[in-house]
Amino acid sequence: MTRFPLRPMAAADLPAVLAVQAACYAEVLLESRDALASRLALSPTTCWVADDPHRPGTLAAYLFTHAWPETSLPPLDGVLDGVLDDGWQQAPAPLTWFVHDMAVAPAGRGGGLAARLYAAAQAAAVAAGLKHSRLIAVQSAAPWWRRLGYAPVAAETASQHADKLADYGAAAVLMERSLTS
Repeated sequence: MTRFPLRPMAAADLPAVLAVQAACYAEVLLESRDALASRLALSPTTCWVADDPHRPGTLAAYLFTHAWPETSLPPLDGVLDGVLDDGWQQAPAPLTWFVHDMAVAPAGRGGGLAARLYAAAQAAAVAAGLKHSRLIAVQSAAPWWRRLGYAPVAAETASQHADKLADYGAAAVLMERSLTS
């Protein structure tokens, strides 16, 4: 089995990230380089990649996560314009660890790579003091996220975010979990 090395994402990885994204997502879910770069800039310690050891310069997978006010959802393909520039603790509302986007290229599938990326980013989020997590599951990924402890949010909470959730597709599911025992 191929062992894909993990490391924190760097801005130089964005072209390879876009290639993985294009291989994994429907066109409606593709995000711009600027939108993804803003997420990396917001939280470089919680954005990770897995290199493809068989193809230097390419990635097998990536993960974007960042802190976000728990009362809202970040926009799909929107540039996060300095919302948390002064650090996670300076946000206007309690923060959640938002798992924004994870994609595993065909070459990286089947070996637990997604779970390894998630664990690396989660460790950084917990070390930063975040205690809660949210995400929007797309493309029928909700069962996979359930295995990591996520559950759909209450219908009332989801309905408060209906406009932004609609941007992620009709089958998008807002999910959450506690990061503490």
